[in-house]
Amino acid sequence: MASKDAQNQRSRGLPGFLPGAPDPDHNFQVSLPNPGNQVWQPALPPPDSLPPGLEYLSQLDLIIIHQQVELLGMILGTETSNKYEIKNSLGQRIYFAVEESICFNRTFCSTLRSCSLKITDNSGREVITVHRPLRCNSCWCPCYLQELEIQAPPGTIVGYVAQKWDPFLPKFTIQNANKEDILKIVGPCAPCGCFGDVDFEVKTINEKLTIGKISKYWSGFVNDVFTNADNFGIHVPADLDVTVKAAMIGACFLFDFMFFEHSLAGL
Repeated sequence: MASKDAQNQRSRGLPGFLPGAPDPDHNFQVSLPNPGNQVWQPALPPPDSLPPGLEYLSQLDLIIIHQQVELLGMILGTETSNKYEIKNSLGQRIYFAVEESICFNRTFCSTLRSCSLKITDNSGREVITVHRPLRCNSCWCPCYLQELEIQAPPGTIVGYVAQKWDPFLPKFTIQNANKEDILKIVGPCAPCGCFGDVDFEVKTINEKLTIGKISKYWSGFVNDVFTNADNFGIHVPADLDVTVKAAMIGACFLFDFMFFEHSLAGL
């Protein structure tokens, strides 16, 4: 009887672990990104109150974003469409994001280019769309600044990420569908990330309380110089609204374009 109860306990899963997660008594190793050997988070039943596909975000206080290495861009020194894996803290992939942009924009507008990012779940269903128009990116220009539009599901706007002018610090706001400010994101004075992590603090509107952060992890000198592959971590309260978490994923993409994107052609 005792062995049967133990077996039932294992089948139900332990508190604090996602469905399909390994037994914490066993060693768990996250495999390197490999499309042919990828661990996906098991599908979750969608609650009626959440946008379809965003139920994966409802349990998470850490979202990891890994940009895939583009070998063609490394070899030719050209700008290719970005691709990102979005994972939970166990290394299970929950989404995959692909940039859609034309070659002309990538070549001549470079990191300022207009583009869309299509985010799909493990069934290939598009659950989030991020639109980025062509905008300015200069501390000397107080108008026509960077902005993202977040749709979840595609066609339904749930939020925006908008740059706010500041002569010293990179500042952004997370906005709802009515363009009302919800949270602020404040970055460091020099967000280059040459020799360490770069943290963008997520704050309340009055900037008195920090509730989380978006970190760009340093991947080492060789990777930073010779590849475009960047790694980000979003640290937020687990009970934060899923549409705000979706907007923060979009903010990671924007920060990558604005501060960390480069190619060998620009060295």
